Amino acid sequence: MSEIFTPFLAAFILAYALRPICLWLETHRIPRALAALFSMLFGLALIVFILGLLISLLKYEIPLIKTQLPEWIANTQSWLSPKLDELRINIDWSNLKTTVTKKVTEHISDNADALVNSTIDTVLVSGGSVISAFVNSVLIIFVMFYLLIDWEQFFTLIKKAVPQRAQETVHHLAMHTDGLLSQYLRGMLIVISIMSIFYSVGLSFVGIKGAVALGVFTALMIAIPYIGIALGLTLATLSALLQFGPGPEIIGVLAIFGAGQFLEGFFLTPRLVGERIGLHPVGVLFALLFFGKLFGFFGVLLALPISAVTMVLIQYAWSRYTQSSWYQK
Repeated sequence: MSEIFTPFLAAFILAYALRPICLWLETHRIPRALAALFSMLFGLALIVFILGLLISLLKYEIPLIKTQLPEWIANTQSWLSPKLDELRINIDWSNLKTTVTKKVTEHISDNADALVNSTIDTVLVSGGSVISAFVNSVLIIFVMFYLLIDWEQFFTLIKKAVPQRAQETVHHLAMHTDGLLSQYLRGMLIVISIMSIFYSVGLSFVGIKGAVALGVFTALMIAIPYIGIALGLTLATLSALLQFGPGPEIIGVLAIFGAGQFLEGFFLTPRLVGERIGLHPVGVLFALLFFGKLFGFFGVLLALPISAVTMVLIQYAWSRYTQSSWYQK
C-alpha cells in the first residue's frame, strides 16, 4: 500500500509547500495554470540544486580520499608501530598499504561523474525500477499540478463529505494544523537561510575547500533532525581531515558546528519555528524510522510535519476524552 500512497503524499506535500508561491504569482495577474507551472519549475530547480550540491561535494571528496590514503597509512604506521612492537605484534605495512590502496581504488571511482554514471548503469539494469521511478515521477508532477490549480475545489469536496455536525470541529482542526505547518515551513526556510550563511562563512574561514556547497548542504539537512546535522558534521570533519590531516582545522570545524547547533537550537528554532513539534527526542527518532519505513525518503523528510498533524489530532482526542462524562465519573 505504501507504494501506492507515497506518490500522492509526495505530490500533496510539495503542492502545499509551493502553494504560497503560486498564490503570490496569481496576485500579480498571472493565470492560475501558468502560476502553477512556474511554481513547479521552481520546486524542481530547487531539487536539482540540492542534488548538484551533493554531487559537487562527492566530486571533490572522492579524489582526496584516494590521494590522502597512503599518507594516512604512513601516519598510522609511525604512531602505531612502537606500540605494536611492545606487544610483539608485527604487521607488514607495505603489503597492507598496497592492498588497501588497491581495494579503495577498485571500489571508489575517480570522481563523482563516474560514480553517478555507474549508479545510473546499475539502475538501468533493473528495467522495473526505471519504469516505476518514471511512472511515479510523472504521477507526482501530474497530481501536484492539478492540486495547485484546484486546491480550493479539492478541499470544498472534502468539506461536503464531512457530516454537518462535525464540520465546525474538522474546520477548527484543519486551521490549527495549517497554522502549525505554515509556521514550521516559514520558520525552517528562514533558519536554513541563516545557517547556510553561517556554515559557509565559518568553513571558509577555516579554509575548507568547497565550503559554500558544504555549508548550504549542511543547512538544508537541518530539516532531518539529528541525522542531518550528524551527516553535515561528518562530511565537514572528513573534508578537513583530507585537506589538512589531524590538526587545529578539525577543532575549528567542531567549534563551528558546536556554535551552529547552539545558535540554531537555542535561538533560531525556538523563535522562528517554535519548540519544533513538542516531541521528545525518542519520539522524533521513532517518527523518522516509522515514516521512513512507510514512505522512504519522503517519509524521513516529512516525519516532523506529519507528526505535527498527528499531535494536533492526539491533543484534540485527549481533550475530548478528559472532558467526557465517562472519564470524569
